[in-house]
Amino acid sequence: MRYHNQRDRRKSRPADLRIFIGADHRGYRLKNKVSEYLTEQGYRAIDVGTHRKDISCDYPQFSYQVAKGVADNKGARGILVCLTGIGHSIAANKVPGVRAALCYNKQAAVLSRSHNDANVLIVGSKFVSQKEIMEIVRVWLKTSFAGGRHVRRLRQIGEIEKKIKT
Repeated sequence: MRYHNQRDRRKSRPADLRIFIGADHRGYRLKNKVSEYLTEQGYRAIDVGTHRKDISCDYPQFSYQVAKGVADNKGARGILVCLTGIGHSIAANKVPGVRAALCYNKQAAVLSRSHNDANVLIVGSKFVSQKEIMEIVRVWLKTSFAGGRHVRRLRQIGEIEKKIKT
């Protein structure tokens, strides 16, 4: 794990907010760009890997590390990048307490936070450019959960998780 710490440059983006970030070899380049962006914005980016783009690797280990980091650290968020994002979505959502959302545009990112209180953002490098992912990350981080009728739905998801655990 690599920690990227920097002092808080903006009060609206607390340096103590942990953002776990990971990718396989197909998301390596964008992951590094996002990690740099997070650090520049004053966030505490925790890079779980991969740390090499030249070696093929399996995404589930990174999905799990990011999801577990989010589940174990109240208020933490996670970001995962791979070719399509589909595999990361499947793997990360296996961890109780994780609400991972695959987003290919800003509108999906906003809705994933405001309606679903998503705590892990997943992006497919095949479908978004570097500029687009930065915008997706930016709006995802600044969007708050709307509450209201969506709280009831999140409770229902929590009940499903409890049934699966037993």
